[in-house]
Amino acid sequence: MRRRDLLTTTASLVVAQGAARAGVIKGALPWEPGAGVPPDRVVPGPWQFFTADEAAAVEAMVDRVIPPDPETPGGKDAGCAVFIDRQLAGAYGKDAGLYRSAPFQQGTRQQGDQSPATLAERYRQNLAALDRYCRASRAGKTFAQLDDSAKDEILGGLEKDAVQLDQGDGAWFFAQLLKDTKEGFFADPIYGGNREMVAWKMIGFPGARYDYRDWIDHHNERYPLPPVAMTGRPEWKTRGR
Repeated sequence: MRRRDLLTTTASLVVAQGAARAGVIKGALPWEPGAGVPPDRVVPGPWQFFTADEAAAVEAMVDRVIPPDPETPGGKDAGCAVFIDRQLAGAYGKDAGLYRSAPFQQGTRQQGDQSPATLAERYRQNLAALDRYCRASRAGKTFAQLDDSAKDEILGGLEKDAVQLDQGDGAWFFAQLLKDTKEGFFADPIYGGNREMVAWKMIGFPGARYDYRDWIDHHNERYPLPPVAMTGRPEWKTRGR
């Protein structure tokens, strides 16, 4: 058999088999959300990693990294601290999947983390160091108790490595906090941040909508429909519930 005949015959069989299994879809798509391996949905509740004092400090920091304005909540009310708490309590904080064996040597920042401590342990270590720094230099006040200008001054010092933390790394801590705060602000609400999709509404991101191809080429035009999270929208009714 010639190769052309073989390919033609195979294609005909595939089409015929596909047509035999075809069906008519009516009413709704035969699809259920989260049918694969969905992430665990963050629900309101107590802190899973942070202590109450640590949580107060982190909420104060994320609210200065992303301050509120008249139209959009800040990092605290958007749930960024909750997002970080749940991440540190899970695989992310435990450095799951990363190589964690010796030797541990001090390297450059470009070489990545060389510490024997997990991310969660380093967070806790730096939060304790920040608390000691604030109490020693700000008349016994914690970071959360400071006014906004003092908070910004300390955060700026951490970013520029001008604030030296005892048994901590201020520049690393600020960079990590900034990264985690941004992720919490823009991630799907299922992870605890971006409450009510406030970040997506702010930037006009459609979220997990099934199809928005008609708007891909509409540059510099705000998307007219509200965003959709992985779990849908609160006003939607899921089949069977």
